[in-house]
Formats: sequence, C-alpha cells, structure tokens
Amino acid sequence: MADRSDADEAAEDGVARSTENVTIYDVAKLAGVNPSTVSRALNRPGRVNAVTERRIRAAAESLNYHVNPMARALPTGRTSIVGLVVSDITNPVFFDVIRGAEAAATRAGYTLVLTESEESDEREYERAQRMLRMVDGMLLATPRMSDEQITALAAQKPVAIVNRLVDDVLSVVPDVQHGIAEAVRHLRTLGHTRIAYVPGPPLSWMARRRGELLAQRCEWAHIELVALDPVAPTVVGGRSAAVAVRDSGATAVFAYNDLIAIGLMQELVETGIRIPADISVVGFDDIFGADFTSPALTTVKSPLREGGDHAMGALLARVTDNDQPAGGFDLATSLVVRGSTGPAAR
Repeated sequence: MADRSDADEAAEDGVARSTENVTIYDVAKLAGVNPSTVSRALNRPGRVNAVTERRIRAAAESLNYHVNPMARALPTGRTSIVGLVVSDITNPVFFDVIRGAEAAATRAGYTLVLTESEESDEREYERAQRMLRMVDGMLLATPRMSDEQITALAAQKPVAIVNRLVDDVLSVVPDVQHGIAEAVRHLRTLGHTRIAYVPGPPLSWMARRRGELLAQRCEWAHIELVALDPVAPTVVGGRSAAVAVRDSGATAVFAYNDLIAIGLMQELVETGIRIPADISVVGFDDIFGADFTSPALTTVKSPLREGGDHAMGALLARVTDNDQPAGGFDLATSLVVRGSTGPAAR
C-alpha cells in the first residue's frame, strides 16, 4: 500500500478516519472492489450496482468509515450539504416541508442543514448569507426577504423557493386559487354572504396572494369580504383577532393559516360564541393538529411535503446542472371540510 497521509486521503476521497485510521483502501479490500468504486458508492449513491453499494456500505459501517463532506469539498468545491431556511421552526406548517426536503436530499446523497429567521426579514437574509458559505445550494421556505435579496443569494449559489414566486428563481408554489374557490363555494352554499378575512404577516408573499385571490373569488360569488388587520401567524395572533372578527358582523371567517384559525376558535369559544352555530371558521394548510380542535377545523389543504420534495429535487438538479430552467411549479390545494363550518346564522 502506498504511503499516504490521512489529510491526502481525506481530501481525495471525502472520507473521515475512524479511531483505527482505516482508509478507503481498507473498505475496498473488505468489500472486494476497487477504491474508486468505494468512492462512487459512498459519495454518489446510485452510481454503482445496488448489491455492490450495499456491500460497500456494510464494509464501511463495520470499519466505522463515514463520508466527510468538508473533506470532500477540498478537491471538488462541493460539500454535498444543502441548506433550508424557514421563517418559524415552531410552526407546524414547516414540518412536512422539512420532511419532503430531507427525503429528496437523502435520496441524492446530500445532508440537509436547517436555520430559521423567527419571522425577521433582516435576520433571515443574514442567516442565509452565513449558511450559503457552507452549502451547495439553498431552499427558502416562505421567505420574508425582499425579491432583491433573494435574487442576490441566487446569484451566488443555486436557490429554490417554496410558497413564493421570484423572477428567475426556481419556485414551487401551491395552486391556492383552486382551494380558495372550493372554500368560498362551500361557504356560499351554506348561506354565508359576509365573510371576514384575518390576514397573516405583511412581509409574507403568500399572505398577500391568498388575500387577493379570496377577494376576487368573493366578488365573483357576490359575498361581502371584510378584510381585518394582519396578525402574527400564530395561535396568539389568532386570539388577538377575535374581537375584530366578532365586531365585523361576518357569519364566517377565513384565516391566513391554521394556527390563526385555531387561536381564533379558542378565544371565540371562551367568550361564549358557538362554532359553527354562531360563526364558521376556515383555516389554511391542514397542518398536523388541525383536526384536534373541537370542532375539527375546516381548512384548505396545501401539499406541503410534496412542495418540499419537489423544490429540493429542482434545487439539486440546478446544483448539478446550472442550465436547469427557473420558473414555477404548481401543486394543487383542496378543501377539507370538517366541523368548524356550518349554515349561516340567521
């Protein structure tokens, strides 16, 4: 065996030494293959025969031999790490986005790292810039940054977005028009002619999009829409909107997201207002827990996991082929009817 330093082997092969200082050559010998085959199997899953890849991975595991993305980046310029930025990690709306993105990254042999902005556009841009130094590409989920800031990030490395459209940047946006049309039709059929809307954060592109489409659809259905002041996209934000909703005279209310809807329901019920006998409530996203409320929440289901998976797949295609086109990918939304909507109060 040639005399090679650990640093040389780590840089060339992108692997880390175990406590026994095994090398890629040890893994190759145990698996009965060439070192180059080991490198392909560990660094680029799917590039070798599946049976051979399993044998190599079993050998590597028995020798405590693991891929080291930082070492691999030395000769290739790539880390095999991708970033995901979310606006609020405590919001269940991102659970499925993260799962979908993680699944797509894992299939391609990438490691996913996560950060959040806590609903701050400035913090989001700062953290995204910091993350960009260590990743091959970045996925932004419902970003609060300006279009110009997102474009600046995309000029440095591949970037994709979920829940927002930005010119010349890969975007995956649920088709909210379909779900909103179903929701308005549902409420109109139940006799509602005056609906309140509780908007989400002013910095949210999706909040504006949902509000605009809801207004258009209500006008078409001859429903009066009362747009209230925006609130934080949280349960607390929903509770804070209860007085305005009650005073609006609406018989139904559409909330920007499920968390707002859940908080609103809690506050209304605590003040003696019956749901849906006195007022119907509709949320958006169908997050985990939307059916835990009493009554269960009627909501527009958004394909969150599919969105994360699709966006990450498009991002990784751009990482490996920078000529991949930008543009949007639409995913369908649909209405899920539960107990929080009923006939309009007379």
